Amino acid sequence: MVSRVIPVDPFDLVLFGATGDLARRKILPALFHRYQVGQIPPSARIICSARGDTVASEFRKQALKTLKEFAPEAASDETALLEFVELLDYVGVDATGDTGWSKLAGMVRPDVTRAFYLSVAPPLFGPLAKRLKDRGLALSDSRIVVEKPFGRDLESARALNEELRACFQEHQIYRIDHYLGKETVQNLMALRFANSLWEPLWNSTHIDHVQITVAETVGIKGREDYYDHAGAMRDMVQNHLVQLLCLTAMEPPSRFSPNAVRDEKVKVIEALDPVPPEDIARGQYREDAGGDSYRDHAGNPTSQTESFIAMKVRVSNWRWAGTPFYLRTGKRLRARESEIVVAFRDPPHTIFPSAGPLRGNVLVIRLQPDEGITLRTTIKDPGPGGLRLTEVSLDMSFAEALGADMRAQDAYERLVMDVIRGDQTLFMRGDEVEAAWAWADQIIENWEGRRDTPALYDPGSSGPEEALMLMHRDGRRWRQIGD
Repeated sequence: MVSRVIPVDPFDLVLFGATGDLARRKILPALFHRYQVGQIPPSARIICSARGDTVASEFRKQALKTLKEFAPEAASDETALLEFVELLDYVGVDATGDTGWSKLAGMVRPDVTRAFYLSVAPPLFGPLAKRLKDRGLALSDSRIVVEKPFGRDLESARALNEELRACFQEHQIYRIDHYLGKETVQNLMALRFANSLWEPLWNSTHIDHVQITVAETVGIKGREDYYDHAGAMRDMVQNHLVQLLCLTAMEPPSRFSPNAVRDEKVKVIEALDPVPPEDIARGQYREDAGGDSYRDHAGNPTSQTESFIAMKVRVSNWRWAGTPFYLRTGKRLRARESEIVVAFRDPPHTIFPSAGPLRGNVLVIRLQPDEGITLRTTIKDPGPGGLRLTEVSLDMSFAEALGADMRAQDAYERLVMDVIRGDQTLFMRGDEVEAAWAWADQIIENWEGRRDTPALYDPGSSGPEEALMLMHRDGRRWRQIGD
């Protein structure tokens, strides 16, 4: 299969926070990969900015080392690598002061697309946006990109949206959730809306329940200052898992356009019921073999912040009435895995009494680490001696289906190019962010008001026992993490 690469028009991308971890690990490698395949034209310019005062030639040397470290399979192309770093320029800018802004204004070109990527701490979003406007850098067709977290509650999210909208119009603001750039997440939309097979079955009549899991093996060490004030609910559920839920549950949009897709996602969030305490399981990983627990990593011996959360969520609309969505995410679990499991109802009647009860089909959409789609189905067990039934999986691994030469695109590659193209389909709109926080705030306020203590769970497990009981009492089971 041949990947079709459509070059973008010349652009100037200003990358604030260019020496930070996200820029080094994700953004610069993503831009290099897009240049290597010919999507970024040689006339494009990437103006990198940070607080440090260094010269462009020195920054290019650092960028070469960065790319060889974080894009090793592509960095073997020395010619493309050297060409790419020549696109990079550097200017030291003070986000809250006046240093460097005049120089930056003289570097960006007036006749190409301008995009400003804010790979910085959220408190700097507003000050940077204001200076871009005040310095005349924010033109009517400029774009600004901001990373999560988009606030820590509804009030702060609204305040952040107001700051951004005071300087840019909504159609210029790109709020990145990198999960939406994953190949399989977009394939979920293609699976549903480009095939006549699934959509007639995609409702509570045929689907028993849906599981959405994002499991991580790492702890919070290195992110403790942020994470202990956020927790799994704010860090993962309010954005990543809610976005996956929206794409799974939304109605077919009238067309594949940014506002049509995002309108349907907002409707799903607004249809979410409040989640009662008995439908939530919170956990915190206990000490491992080395004696380090969540509280040790957080440096907070009395922390009540959850590193794991599972909940049963209901979407109150015609399509999903009676079909629960189970969400689960956590740190220090047994495997790194993200997947959406659509469990269809059991067959209502069996004509094979000797086979015992028949189980419903299960569609598994794997987001990471091995992107692909699996359908569990029942067939006859091969061989003579009567009709026996067995379950097999119809498995499509993207790496196998698309060929060994087809390198999986990182989410940031797709999303950054969408910014340049001006396509907001895979980015969150302001009202979408606020609707998600309005729902999440109720849940957080409930357990904070009760002063709930997260249950302890073992590192390398599937989470606390309470999460298993959440499913067990409904007569259901979680799909095993790491299967």
